[in-house]
Amino acid sequence: MTIPDDVIEQVREAADLVAIIGEHVELKRAGSDFRGPCPFHGGTHRNFAVIPKKGMFYCFVCHEAGDVFTFYMKRLGMDYPTAVREVARRVGVTIPERGPSGPDPREPLFSAVAVAQDWFARQLREHPEAEIARGYLQGRHVDFEGTGLFGLGYAPRGTAFLDAMKGLGVRDEVLLEAGLTRKKEEDGSVVPRFRGRLLFPIHDLRGRVVGFGGRILGEGEPKYLNSPDTPIFHKGKLLYHLDVAKHAMRKAERAILVEGYFDVLRLALAGIEEVVAPLGTGLSADQGVLLRRYTAHVILLYDSDEAGLRASFRAGDELLHHGLRVSVATLPEGEDPDTLVQRHGGAALEQTLKDAVDVFERKIQILERRGVFGSLPGRRRALDRLLPTIRAAADPITRELYLSRAAEVASVRKDVLEREVAISGGGMRDAGSVPSHPASPIPHPAFPTSAEKALLLLLLEGDPWRAKVLEAVDAEEFEFPAYRAVFEAARADAPDRLDETGARAYEELKAEGLAGNEPDALFERALNWLEARKLERAIDELDRQLTVAAPDEQAALLAEKRRVFDALRVKFPRYKIAKRRSGAPGS
Repeated sequence: MTIPDDVIEQVREAADLVAIIGEHVELKRAGSDFRGPCPFHGGTHRNFAVIPKKGMFYCFVCHEAGDVFTFYMKRLGMDYPTAVREVARRVGVTIPERGPSGPDPREPLFSAVAVAQDWFARQLREHPEAEIARGYLQGRHVDFEGTGLFGLGYAPRGTAFLDAMKGLGVRDEVLLEAGLTRKKEEDGSVVPRFRGRLLFPIHDLRGRVVGFGGRILGEGEPKYLNSPDTPIFHKGKLLYHLDVAKHAMRKAERAILVEGYFDVLRLALAGIEEVVAPLGTGLSADQGVLLRRYTAHVILLYDSDEAGLRASFRAGDELLHHGLRVSVATLPEGEDPDTLVQRHGGAALEQTLKDAVDVFERKIQILERRGVFGSLPGRRRALDRLLPTIRAAADPITRELYLSRAAEVASVRKDVLEREVAISGGGMRDAGSVPSHPASPIPHPAFPTSAEKALLLLLLEGDPWRAKVLEAVDAEEFEFPAYRAVFEAARADAPDRLDETGARAYEELKAEGLAGNEPDALFERALNWLEARKLERAIDELDRQLTVAAPDEQAALLAEKRRVFDALRVKFPRYKIAKRRSGAPGS
């Protein structure tokens, strides 16, 4: 019978890890931890640590590690459900007699990934080829204690992994289904998915390893490669380190969201446990639901460059959809979470977190720094940046505060903003509602609305067209979210970071190619259409400004609208101006 996740959590939290392991090991306090001789390799020195804060044990010699359930499994030979039941019996928690009967059909996959993780960790410590990984970790000031606590591993090149799994009795079809191997398209042969990579094991909420994130060391692409989605691994539904961080989140009453594996590792080693990261993609709705389960407040700690700010605000809007309070911590220029802790220690980072401001206020700070509130067109552009965050706020009090603050900084009546939010936002979510993102096929509209698609087809052709497209356009010019994601991923040479929709768009674009189209003509037509769209947007902005402008400002706005409209009509005589332009000057 499958034991419900909430019951497993109840058992885990009720278990006294020190007392249970202390029945098998003579433990003595060492600071906040407990030390004793290792019961697995039979050592006599106190190299075996029980770490109550993390809810885990770890041996610094044989590198056995895990939680209270893992201890029973490894020490007493129990399977996972039996270990949970034994701990439940010890702590007085009743396992409900309900749910589907029989063994979990996914158990071979969990077992295969666990065996692989143990093997990868041993390669990092011992394999000659892993010297590059050991040197890389040393250069980033991560010692072997840190690599052991996080279960880091190394995947050597060649067939050593396949040979080892065969020797350990793991079947080929299980390796394939678990995402540990893949079939080559050319000849159908099976090869290891991870080769020449430093591996970060990814755990589910029960603490079981379900997949890996692998960083390439040396030449090769992509820079980071995740396990594919499998019956036990869904990257959009997991957060790195959440299995440990969830307890710290409840205690600290906050979660810290960072961009990558190393940022998590650095903060956790500095004693800041309530830190998690998405798995190489933007934050998903399911990940927002996960965070809401454990905390009401999320601090975004992303890089402070332009790309980091865009990622912060996208994540912030997603979290606001779930009724969470969202703050943004601003790192010193040139720093990321990893380097800040390396150079200045955990105290510097803690001060940065204390100085975090609300995500909406952070947007306003950036807009004020750019001086956009000093003119009518600037105020309009600023509101276009602020309105999506107002619409995202599911909490009605937060939304009301955002409306008042936006009206104040943009010098616009609050009731006008409320109407704009209600009309152009397509209605507001009820407080606490959860957004749904149903999968839909990638649309391929006819030209000219496929200008974005044409540019991506050219971009994916490689140089010289890749360089031309990157020089001519930026991500903000892609209105279709999946195409914008493909553009950003291609620019960063990181297609593996795309979510399911973006990956599907990327694959379809790669498969289609230019299909005989003349690239020069395609490029010119696409850029012309984007430029025409910019002029049409400028007319839209002027129309909106006219609705809130004072009488003495309207004459200048009307003159500017006539100038832009004439430029659009003269420069693009065959461009179809929307019917709503029928009231434009000169029509």
